[in-house]
Amino acid sequence: MHNHNIESDNKQIRFVTKLGILGNFVLSAVKVVVGILAGSIALIADGIHSLSDMATDFAVLLGVYFGSKQPDKNHPYGHGRIETFASVFIALVLVLGGMAMIYYAAVDITKGHIKTAHTAVLVVAVISIISKEFLYRVTKKVAIKTHSSALYANAWHHRSDALSSVAVVIGFVSLKAGFGYGDQIAAIAVGLMIILVGVRVLGDCLRELTESAIDSHTVERIENIINANSSIRQWHKLRTRTVGREVFLDLHILVEPELDVAAAHEIAESLESALHEQITRPVNVTVHIEPDMPELRK
Repeated sequence: MHNHNIESDNKQIRFVTKLGILGNFVLSAVKVVVGILAGSIALIADGIHSLSDMATDFAVLLGVYFGSKQPDKNHPYGHGRIETFASVFIALVLVLGGMAMIYYAAVDITKGHIKTAHTAVLVVAVISIISKEFLYRVTKKVAIKTHSSALYANAWHHRSDALSSVAVVIGFVSLKAGFGYGDQIAAIAVGLMIILVGVRVLGDCLRELTESAIDSHTVERIENIINANSSIRQWHKLRTRTVGREVFLDLHILVEPELDVAAAHEIAESLESALHEQITRPVNVTVHIEPDMPELRK
């Protein structure tokens, strides 16, 4: 059951990511061409952003491919960390992309380039907002369902692309209103948004790489599942961590001292299957069984 879930999750991740690649390819081509023809630095920056979005789509596909490979001799805990590194790569691309956009727009302002408003820029930006917001919602839904940090980062990349197109629209409107630097200011705003998203994604990845416990809500659910098992008299030393999308946990349980080994093992097995059924993420459980004696109680 456990592997089947991961496989169907990966199928969904691959599907929305390929949809993203198609969308980004078309949008970036249209934005860059129209941006060059209309002389809009914000739209060209927006197009480059869509292109960087495509690079991160490929990073997700690679992360899923390697991250979901079966555990082997060298990686007994699986390859989930590869997906986390894919997220780190995406975050760094976001931060660098944002910085580059701010730099180019600032240089353009210092050179005193005044822009003129072209309706084509507005049309492309509006189409981009609608399609990227759609991609963001679809991707985020699958990311939350599959607990994929790389896909979540990618969803935000889609949204930041939609936001950068919003900035292009605002730039267009301000040019119409007679503010000559509307286009460049829009590009700077886009850059700042992208950097913020990148920093947030990076923070999440670093938390996982420093072996922090899983979120308190999931820990609470795990504790409730353990407490619901009447054969477990007491438990302690519960430890959790995440590797990519998977949860690893180990704990000590105290059972009736007179039980034979098979019966004690049965209790551990029933706890494991309860955790698998009730926790939405893939779970790897290690249970240490102890007799319920006063000196072992914590």
